Amino acid sequence: MVRAEPPEPEPDDLPRLLLWRLRSNPLRRRADAAQGWIAVGLAAGVLAAVPVVTVLAGKAAHRHYEERARHQAATRHAVPAVLLRDAPRHPEPGSDEAAKALYTVQVRFTDPRGHLRTGRADVPPSLPAGSTVPVWLDAGGEPTGPPLTPEQVRNHSLGCALVAALSVPLGGAAVYRVAGRRIERRNLAGWDTAWARTAPGWTISP
Repeated sequence: MVRAEPPEPEPDDLPRLLLWRLRSNPLRRRADAAQGWIAVGLAAGVLAAVPVVTVLAGKAAHRHYEERARHQAATRHAVPAVLLRDAPRHPEPGSDEAAKALYTVQVRFTDPRGHLRTGRADVPPSLPAGSTVPVWLDAGGEPTGPPLTPEQVRNHSLGCALVAALSVPLGGAAVYRVAGRRIERRNLAGWDTAWARTAPGWTISP
């Protein structure tokens, strides 16, 4: 048995299909038109807001991370530390992964007050015990990470801008969903009211 398939819509029909709520027809309700215009307004608002929000968020994030990098550079400093044990060997020596790998080992260093202390530091693989590596300390002499680099500042800023850009259409979709649900509840309430007026005429008295 051959089943007839509906014809594929022509390219010129797609805009009308997408905006069917705005087309004039006897079955269109005010709620349909309102929901259609809400969709059009939100789409226009999202398209206009995305570049603005992206730029503003990116600039604000860049200022924030630049200030953090300056603060870290002013309050952190590196001191030499000695490995207390051999760093683990990488399973693939000489590979690109090995060149980027770091292993956490115990080290000994002297804090700004002159006290000999031990801590943990991330070091390249295969370093033997007794090797000297730099360890970053904060203002209180506690081990910490190095200050943010310009590349890290740029990457963090781009990440914040991307998140802000994605949040705009997600917010628009959430608003449209909430509006759609409210319109649907209003339609259902209207149908209940209309049926309450119509039902008596359809009821057959015994």
